Amino acid sequence: MAISLRKKSEIEEIKKSAELVAKALELSRSMAKVGATGLEVDKAVEDLIVANGGRPSFKGLYGFPNSVCVSVNEVIIHGIPNDIPFKEGDVVGFDIGVELNGWFGDAAITVGIGEISDKDQELIDVSRDTLYKMIDSIKVGMRFKQLSKIAEDYTISRGYVPLRNYSGHGIGRKPHEEPQILHYLEGKPNQGDKIKNGMVFCFEPMICQETGENDTIEDGWGVVSLDGKRGSHYEHQIAMVDNKPVILTQTQGE
Repeated sequence: MAISLRKKSEIEEIKKSAELVAKALELSRSMAKVGATGLEVDKAVEDLIVANGGRPSFKGLYGFPNSVCVSVNEVIIHGIPNDIPFKEGDVVGFDIGVELNGWFGDAAITVGIGEISDKDQELIDVSRDTLYKMIDSIKVGMRFKQLSKIAEDYTISRGYVPLRNYSGHGIGRKPHEEPQILHYLEGKPNQGDKIKNGMVFCFEPMICQETGENDTIEDGWGVVSLDGKRGSHYEHQIAMVDNKPVILTQTQGE
């Protein structure tokens, strides 16, 4: 399937959904305190999205039951929010999708609750830094697999490993479109699709400590590393405009 190339006017419409995602992530960050719960964040985010004319696009997507993926500690992605209060030292990921006027936005952050260890702060930093390393490396005409290699090399250079079997993706009229964008290299970097103006996609490095091999927990959603250790996840939605990457989901906290 061909990768969609969007007109600037279409990217402006996509940007509206992406900006609502950024607002929702800022709300999530502000609520990420000791004693708050994932379900409280989920409800507040859904209310915000609906009040701004949008729809929480994750709710019901592939059967997911909530509006926000709330992934706590060892759960790296796709966590179902619950009523267990966040506690001091937790590491929590928030992943949010929005549909607004037929266009989709998607982004994620990982935050610490209260005071966290230096090791956990480094874990969070590596996912964010890998994301920006990918964005800073983008050039029209390079291949997505080249960025996959850049991401993997950078993550490993920091002493961590990428989560396997999950990826970034194109986005626009659907929440997940072509291309699939791995954060580790499969095949050769000179293979596959090239980056072009008008493409809109999400990079979302998911970081593990010892092994990227993984499993899902009993609820069938939360993804954990086989090393049993904490992970982190960061995501931005990016558009290629005038030969440059434009971050559509930039938050005030970044």
